[in-house]
Amino acid sequence: MEQEQKQDLPPPRRASRELALRTLYAFDVGGGGSWESTMENIAAAENDPPGAKVIKYAQTLVDAAVRNREPIDAIIANKALHWELRRMAAVDRNVLRMATAELMYVEERVPFKVVIDEAVELAKSYGTDDSGKFVNGILDSIRKEL
Repeated sequence: MEQEQKQDLPPPRRASRELALRTLYAFDVGGGGSWESTMENIAAAENDPPGAKVIKYAQTLVDAAVRNREPIDAIIANKALHWELRRMAAVDRNVLRMATAELMYVEERVPFKVVIDEAVELAKSYGTDDSGKFVNGILDSIRKEL
C-alpha cells in the first residue's frame, strides 16, 4: 500500500516546479513580502508538505527567476511577438519566467526537452486552454537561440 502511494506522488522535480510556479505566481500578483516567505506559506498550507529536496530545487528555480527577472522578461518579450508581458496571463508569464530561468541560470543542467515539456504541462494544468501551445511556442523559440 505504501509503495502504491509513493508511485502516485509526482516526481520531486515536477513537484519542485509546481511549488516554484505557485510561488512565482503568488509573488507576482500578491505584490508584497519576499518570495521566501511566500514559498514558506504555500508549502506550509499543503496537506502533505513537500520534502527538503522538493523545496530546495523550487528555491533554486524561484531564486534564479527573481534574481534574473529583467533579462528573462526581456528575452520573453522579444519572443512573444504582439504580446506585452504585463498583458499575458499571470500563469503563462510565470511559467515562462521559471522555465527560462531553469534553461539559462540554473547550474544543474536539465535537458531542454524536459524543461519545456514540464513547463507546457504546468501551463496546461494551471492556465487556459491555449496556455500549453503559447508556452511551448515561446520556449521553443528561446531554446533555438540558446
